[in-house]
Amino acid sequence: MLKITVITVTFNARRTVRRTLDSVAAQDHPAVEHIVIDGASTDGTFDIIRGHEKNLARYISEPDEGIYDAMNKGLDLASGDIVCFLNADDFYASPQVLGRVANEIENLGIDALIGDLAYFSPENPEKIARRFNSGRFNPKRLAYGWVPAHAAFFLKREIYEIVGRFKTDYRIAGDFEFFARAFSKANIHYGYLPEILVKMQLGGISNAGLGARLLSHREILRACRENGLETGAWKLSLRYPMKLLELFRR
Repeated sequence: MLKITVITVTFNARRTVRRTLDSVAAQDHPAVEHIVIDGASTDGTFDIIRGHEKNLARYISEPDEGIYDAMNKGLDLASGDIVCFLNADDFYASPQVLGRVANEIENLGIDALIGDLAYFSPENPEKIARRFNSGRFNPKRLAYGWVPAHAAFFLKREIYEIVGRFKTDYRIAGDFEFFARAFSKANIHYGYLPEILVKMQLGGISNAGLGARLLSHREILRACRENGLETGAWKLSLRYPMKLLELFRR
């Protein structure tokens, strides 16, 4: 049986973190390791985390150098066969998600599994505002800025040992850079599960205004160049019409 490590990074997430913690605790897969890395929250987030300690393998609260530094701390503590990340305003679509993931990876003999993600508004968590279809991903589309949904991406821990951790000098697109590096340097065999595995609240740092979008664009361009992917501003701009189409296909 494959063990899954779920890493949750938090900072001042008092309003949403309880739902995230409950979502992982409700999983019916018997081999789940949940690690929470809190960045020294000041709003009571850590009190909620400590209240769930019986369901957690490890949890810490201390200052960090940003989200990717915190994610690396989680990776250093992970002992599962499979590693995934679930942010503090995300939750699993059902209690069967991690069991399905473990079975698919084991039965198919693959290194990674990708699935779909559903965005929702804080006012109506039950209504899907947009569905992120990870099935459109393939490594050739990285040069167009296209990646699978990170929260619905499940990767064997041994791959992290091959390609390394997240680069902490990225502010927004460190996950994109990791995808670019992983798929260009490791022979990753992956599968796609055409189901909504994770629900994510609309928003996030990469969508927090024009400045954040421009920084994300520059960092994605840099990540492509650092990993030998031929791209350009025009190529990266093509991902936006694809995102608009998802609004009409939800």
